[in-house]
Amino acid sequence: MKTDLKRIRVNESRFKDDFEALAKIGGTPEGGVNRTTFSDAHLAARRWFRQQIESAGLEFRMDGAGNHSAFLDCGEKNAQTLLVGSHLDSVPFGGRFDGALGVLAALEVLRVIRENEIPCRYHLEAIDFTDEEGTFFPLQGSSALVGKLTPDRLKAVLGGANALQKILDITGITIEGLLAAQRDPDSLAGYLELHIEQGMRLERDSVHIGIVSSIVGIRSYQVNFFGLADHAGTSEMKTRKDAAQGASEFILTVRKTLLSDYPDCVANVGKLSLEPGAFNIVPGTARLALEFRAAETNQLDSLEKDLIQKAREAAHHYNLEIEIEHLARYPPMPMHPAMMDTIQAAADRLALSHTTLASRAGHDAQSLAAFCPSGMIFIPSVEGASHSPREYSTWEDCRNGANVLLHTVLELAASN
Repeated sequence: MKTDLKRIRVNESRFKDDFEALAKIGGTPEGGVNRTTFSDAHLAARRWFRQQIESAGLEFRMDGAGNHSAFLDCGEKNAQTLLVGSHLDSVPFGGRFDGALGVLAALEVLRVIRENEIPCRYHLEAIDFTDEEGTFFPLQGSSALVGKLTPDRLKAVLGGANALQKILDITGITIEGLLAAQRDPDSLAGYLELHIEQGMRLERDSVHIGIVSSIVGIRSYQVNFFGLADHAGTSEMKTRKDAAQGASEFILTVRKTLLSDYPDCVANVGKLSLEPGAFNIVPGTARLALEFRAAETNQLDSLEKDLIQKAREAAHHYNLEIEIEHLARYPPMPMHPAMMDTIQAAADRLALSHTTLASRAGHDAQSLAAFCPSGMIFIPSVEGASHSPREYSTWEDCRNGANVLLHTVLELAASN
């Protein structure tokens, strides 16, 4: 008897039980999770994930980058694989939903398809990528899968190469394995990721589903202002070369510039240090970390040019020297139009409202987007909170997102 695919839904009670069980692993008293990559909690979560895979009758796989997967063979040896997933690691003392929701929804999709014996044209793989949050290397697992990791890039791991090697020894992952984890792009039919929005747009507009059009590009700089350290009591205000004043003017100008000229972009000064750092010494040096994001390359280029010019103007205003060091550059990554159309059709089938929007945060999908057709599904985040124990999405929204993911996969992969 032919299965009526339009009536297929995720097993909501099982999906919710899985979510609550996983949230306890590394759970914090505030209601969040602390599962940084390769911590005891993260390793325990991955063991739990493997148990769920095997108990569901799915094949467990791990590649050279430590990515963990549930695999459902379609029966055709040379078929492509449709990847679905996200990540189980968290930021320090983060939230329960970021990443984990997408992995569990992907697993549930495979279980539903297997249980209903739905024939597929593709192999299906629910993947948990290693270190999406960047405890050691941002987007480590997905970067390895698409061949973006190189020996030089691995030297730039956070905490240093020795720290990473210690962890690799514990887990059995090797540098050679990381560098050899790249897949053949022709082997992949595409990649799909369900995620919380981590912003307020969907909740504010009362929309069920966000269809991601692109993932923002990110650029970061170290900006250092150099003045002259001097006695804070005896040096006159009008003659000082106060590095803190230049840095402060620039920080305020960043906000004004974004609000007036780049309302769809964001920028942040997340770290500021003053030297020598004493009550009674005029700061001779101010060092700050600048990051800014935009959904389009031309917008990002223009914003970069304007902010660098504003930094130089602030330095000139206070008679300071300035040093600007480029740190990182991630280009905007558009999602595949066909994937976006399929997600929209799935939302329409389920009578869920939807809108198209850019992701303002980075995701594993940005690694995959240039490698194979990729798409992302967002659900609302209450008050936009994320990377915090306050992170929350209603269970109704979680269920809706999982069902949109399921029907997107069915539309792409089901052969009946």
